[in-house]
Amino acid sequence: MKKVIAFAGSNSSTSINKQLAVYAASKLTDVDIEVLDLNDFELPLYGIDYEKEYGIPKNAQVFLSYIKEADGIVLSLAEHNGAYATVFKNIFDWMSRIDGKLWSEKPMLLMATSPGGRGGATVLDIAKGRFPYMGGAIAATFSLPNFNDNFSENGIESQAFEEELIVAVQQLQAAIQQ
Repeated sequence: MKKVIAFAGSNSSTSINKQLAVYAASKLTDVDIEVLDLNDFELPLYGIDYEKEYGIPKNAQVFLSYIKEADGIVLSLAEHNGAYATVFKNIFDWMSRIDGKLWSEKPMLLMATSPGGRGGATVLDIAKGRFPYMGGAIAATFSLPNFNDNFSENGIESQAFEEELIVAVQQLQAAIQQ
C-alpha cells in the first residue's frame, strides 16, 4: 500500500494548517497516512557555523527520510508575515543541506489556510514558485480562507471549498497511483 505523510508548516499545538492537512489526507483512499508534527523534530536555527562545527542534526536527517520513504505528501503551510513560518523554513533549510532536491519528486498536495480572507495565498505562491526547483512535484494546490468561518470539527463547512478540496485530493491520488 502507498504511504502518504501529512504535516503542517507550523509548530503551533493548535495549528489550523495541521487540522487542514489531516482533514485533506483523510480524503485519500487506499493509502497509509502518517501525520508528522514539526514539534517532534526540534532543530537548532540553521547557520553555516553551526553546521561546520556540529554537522547536520539527526532530526533533519530523520525528517528527510520520511519524505524519501513516502509515496506522497500533504503539506499545509502556515503564513507568518507573508512567508513560511520560521519552524518550517528552518527544517526546510537543514534538509536542503542534505539534498538540494529534498522533495524527491514525490507528488504533493500543497495547501495553506489562515484566519484571514487570503487563506495563506502569499506563502502558497512562494512555495509554488520555489518547491519545483527543490524536487517538488506539486500535483495540486488548495487555499482555504477564513479558516474559523469555513472549518469546524466536521471539516470544511462551505460546499464550494469542500468540492475544490476533493478535486485537489483526487489529483494527488491520481499522481500517487502512477
